[in-house]
This record gives sequence, C-alpha cells and structure tokens, in this order.
Amino acid sequence: MRTWLKQLRKGYGKKLVSLHTWNGWIVVVLAVTGLILIGGFWRSLLGEGRVWIKTLHIIVGVASILPVLYYLLLAGKHWKQLKHKPWQRLNVVIVLVLLTGWFISGVLLWQFKQVGPAAANAALVVHDVLTWIGLPYIIYHSITRLKWFKEPARRTIQQGRKDNPLHPAAPQPIYTRRAFIGGVIGIGLTVTLAPSFLKWLGSFGGSNSMENLLKQNENKLIPTPVPHSASQHPMGGGAEGNFRVYTVTKIPVFTNENWSFTIDGKVDNRLSWSWEEFVQVKRTVQVSDFHCVTGWSVYNNTWEGIRLKDLLKQAGVQQTAQTVKFYSGDGVYTDTLTLEQADLDDVMVAVLHDGNPIPSDLGGPVRLIVPKMYAYKSVKWLTRIELIEGEHVGYWEERGYSNDAWVKNS
Repeated sequence: MRTWLKQLRKGYGKKLVSLHTWNGWIVVVLAVTGLILIGGFWRSLLGEGRVWIKTLHIIVGVASILPVLYYLLLAGKHWKQLKHKPWQRLNVVIVLVLLTGWFISGVLLWQFKQVGPAAANAALVVHDVLTWIGLPYIIYHSITRLKWFKEPARRTIQQGRKDNPLHPAAPQPIYTRRAFIGGVIGIGLTVTLAPSFLKWLGSFGGSNSMENLLKQNENKLIPTPVPHSASQHPMGGGAEGNFRVYTVTKIPVFTNENWSFTIDGKVDNRLSWSWEEFVQVKRTVQVSDFHCVTGWSVYNNTWEGIRLKDLLKQAGVQQTAQTVKFYSGDGVYTDTLTLEQADLDDVMVAVLHDGNPIPSDLGGPVRLIVPKMYAYKSVKWLTRIELIEGEHVGYWEERGYSNDAWVKNS
C-alpha cells in the first residue's frame, strides 16, 4: 500500500495543480447548470432542453466526488506542506466539506423516489444552503488565487523562486492593491448574488409565505368562495412549510369575464360553469401533503374543493373514454390521469387552501390536487377537463419526466 501511494504521489505538485483545475471546471459546470435549473426565465425558455441540462447536472455532480477521492490520496503530503499555513488548511477543509455535502445531498435529490419526500426535502435545504454559502466563497477564492492576482509569497507551490538580496522587499502599505481588488470582487459578488439569495431565503417564510402570496394574488373573481368550517379553521392545523413558485409561462390572471370551467370530450353531458356558478357547487374538505419533484414538500394542507370522481360522475364518462386530460388556463400546460387514478378519493379540483382562495402564484383560482403523485400532475389554473380515447403525453412528460409520478410510500 505504501509503495502504491508513493508511486501515486510522484509528480505531486503537478497533480495537485491539475486536480485543482479539474475541480474548478466541475464547480463551474455545476454552478451554471444549477442556476439555470432554478431560474424561472430559463424554465420557460428551454423547455425540453431543461431536462438535458438537469441530466448534465446530475452526471457532473456524481463525477464530482472523483477529484475529492483522488485528493484524499494526496492529502497527507499536502497537509504537511501547509503545516505553517493555518488559513490554507482551513480553506482545504471548507472546500472538502462543500464538495462532499453537495455530492451527498445531490445524490439524495437525484434518488428522491427511493429516499422519500422527508429526506429529499432535507437534502434540498442542505444543497441550497451549501450553494449560497459555497458558490460565492469558491468564486472569490478562485479569483483571488490566480497567479496575476496573488503575491508570489502566498503561493502554496512555488517554482524555483530566488530572492535577490540586493533588492529587499519594500515596506507594504496598510491597504494593498491586492486587498483593494479583493474587496471589489467581494462587493461585486454580493451585489450579483444577493437578489437571488434573498429570493431563496424568502421561500422559508418571507416572500413565498402564504400571507404574502395572498396579498399578491392578482385574480379578480367575485364572489369569494365561503369556506366550510373545517376549512376556515383548517382541520389539518395549517400547512407546514412554504410553496416554491415554479411556472413555465407567465402567470395568468383571471376575472369573472375570462374564467370558465368545462368538462367535455367522451362524456354524456358536457358541463360548463361560470365563476358565479362554480363557487355554488358542493365542496368537500381534505388534508394532504404536497410534494414537488424537485425535492421540497408542504405538509398538512387543508384543501377544499370538489372530488374529481364526483365531477366525472355528473358528466357521465362514456365507455370509449380511456384518459382524463387536464388543461391549464395558461394555454400551454396539460397533463393526464388514467380513469383509475382519477377515481381516487383524494384527487380534488381545489378552490380553497387552508380556508383562503388559492393565490394566482400557486395555481388559483382553481387547481388540480393529486396528493399521491408529484406536483407536476396537479395542474395549476385548471379550466378544462376532457375525456379522451388513447393516451396523451403531458407537458413535462414530453420533456423527459416520468409518467410514473407516484410518491414513495403514498
């Protein structure tokens, strides 16, 4: 083993530099693809390309552990070299923690169906925290360690340096050019990343809290649905967690004039309601969890609405119908359920959440709720249900998502 390690460490300096370079490129790819994946602008622009970017992010993320493992084989010698450089030792520890944490949390998110929503939710928080702490740190570290930037005396690996005794180093000013540029870079990173960081922070109770989303609700529909007593005082005790707002189009806005709800296709009775009529339809109340395929969850939601099976019974499903197709009011998004799935007791056309109207950012005024499946099946801004023959490939399924959207242990 010792002989093998000795052989491996030959050319140690060059290997360390090469390892540092490869690790830098891996972080760059992960940072760029990760920021694209969370960006609402890119979500709508890329379409199917987003799935390919997600695949690239996963592949590179899994591969990111290889430089870490290789470094650990060289770590003993490097650690000795940094014996009198505590800040550089600290930097090594920080980077190793970041890379290892990203890898573990990323694998859990990748395998979200196997680990379940609770573990995936925790992994997403860890992944996000490490990103918002680690990404600025690594960018700053990478820039300030470039050869043109750092002082030769600060280099870990120095190549043939010879001091000239005839020209001793001049006294250094209190505030050096290097410190000034470092400060400018730090301020630039803060200004650039702070808005995204604050938006992410808001998802834990700030801008994405239900109270704020209700204030921002742009739908203008009258009358407001009167909640059932079990909904007004949420029998689930109130939702635990905060929703993250993801869309593939601009969020539509509805009024009494432009909103209607229709059930048609392979049915005996084509049904259509105006808003004034729809709020009079008898509703029921249920408590269920809400799981997003990206890893986050909101627990104990009290939804009030109409069971899908009751609406389909009223319409009269014809024998030739095989699939229930749902249309979003954004004019783009669609998805489907089988007749068997649509017959589940907890599949609901929801109108209220915890006794309040569903805000526009969360798919209101009416959205589908399929608790046992990931949320891309729970179509937002629902305005039409069509019974069709054969199958239909939904928006995200067409772009690579699995048609098997069942949540583990549901």
